[in-house]
Amino acid sequence: MSAIQHAEADTLERVRDLPPSAKLVAKVLEYNDTLTQSELADETLLPPRTVRYALNRLEDADVVESRFSFTDARKRLYTLDV
Repeated sequence: MSAIQHAEADTLERVRDLPPSAKLVAKVLEYNDTLTQSELADETLLPPRTVRYALNRLEDADVVESRFSFTDARKRLYTLDV
């Protein structure tokens, strides 16, 4: 198994026991490098509050990294930590 495949398997393991909303957000981030919370809400069709909850659960599981946007410091950008 390559290092990338091992990292992906580790990420899947950490997501397995999370709520469905967190799994959906992780899957959307897998296909889109970096998104804001509002972009995630648009992509997943989930309410913003549910996306916020999912992101918190993913951050607690060390699956998602967040950073402030350089173009708008009020927004955070989320990426999947693979």
